[in-house]
Amino acid sequence: MKSEIIKMLQDLNFTEYEAKAYLALLDKSPLSGYAISLNSGVPRSKIYEVLSVLVERGEVMVSHEDPSLYTPLPPQELIRLKKSKMESSFEAAEAALSHYSYVSLNRENIWNITGYEAILSRTKEAIHRAAGRILLEIWTEEAQLLEPELREAAERGVEILIVVYGELEFDFAQVYPHDSSEEITQEYGGRWIVASTDDREVVAGIVSLGTDSRAAWTMHPGLVMPITEVIIHDLYIYEMLQAHRETLEHTFGPNLIELRKKYNFGPSGYSMAVRLGLGK
Repeated sequence: MKSEIIKMLQDLNFTEYEAKAYLALLDKSPLSGYAISLNSGVPRSKIYEVLSVLVERGEVMVSHEDPSLYTPLPPQELIRLKKSKMESSFEAAEAALSHYSYVSLNRENIWNITGYEAILSRTKEAIHRAAGRILLEIWTEEAQLLEPELREAAERGVEILIVVYGELEFDFAQVYPHDSSEEITQEYGGRWIVASTDDREVVAGIVSLGTDSRAAWTMHPGLVMPITEVIIHDLYIYEMLQAHRETLEHTFGPNLIELRKKYNFGPSGYSMAVRLGLGK
């Protein structure tokens, strides 16, 4: 049990000796440096150096008597101190590195992302960077997982337009339900996500294959432009159906089914995931 606690303290930036000294003080304090060495197993030649570091970090307190006595910061206070220091470090690093945000991203590259969680994580990062507009074509399941990031973006003034397959109610976004969601899911054999932020960064790929889900992330203008246009094109279709559904369905069938049949690959439609060798 104690070895597990030592490992946890090491994860909080303690060395093994520091962790042992701190735990010895939690068991009994105040103690002299000599007594801490005996109780913790930290060599006498190292104990005062270790205690000096703990005192400097504010994790152990020392008296001014002779010999000096040491007492630990209570665990709850230690955790609060560590959290505060980590948050401050993260904020400082974010500020210091902010001007490098896009320097390292080669606009000519297309980056492969594998796995459901990795794709969602990359999409969240893109949403976090958005400053003007976010366009999404997405299924309900993934939209709900992205809700906190999208809501935060909306609160900082970013316009959010979502073409959704399924049902979705976001009071902070313009939501456009895509017709025939179930039929399209079956035709294509799964769900995908297409996200465009500020017309300069896109994440696009299949998200319904678990760890075998695949997506691409890029800032390449040659891909950002047409992928963004895919979402805008579906917004056009939505607006036209809202205004002229009866006429369009008279020509092309309910929910424009005849158009889908016309441009499907093969006589009975297809599963994109299967054809790409990513599904069964």
